[in-house]
Amino acid sequence: MTYFIRLLIYFVTFAISLYALSALDFNRFLKKNHVMAAQVLYIVLAMALAFLMGQFIMAIMYGFRDVQSLV
Repeated sequence: MTYFIRLLIYFVTFAISLYALSALDFNRFLKKNHVMAAQVLYIVLAMALAFLMGQFIMAIMYGFRDVQSLV
């Protein structure tokens, strides 16, 4: 898989994870007056979720490619 496709998958999944995390109410879990720490946590969670989704998508793509080569 080319580097460009992997990078594209990670950027798309990052955008999807940012959108998905916007549905959560982080105000319940965070301390007051810690805005910068909350923003960093939000970005780190989005990156972690994007990485996991990207790895899952690429594993499925590799798996289908391997199965097709066996048939």
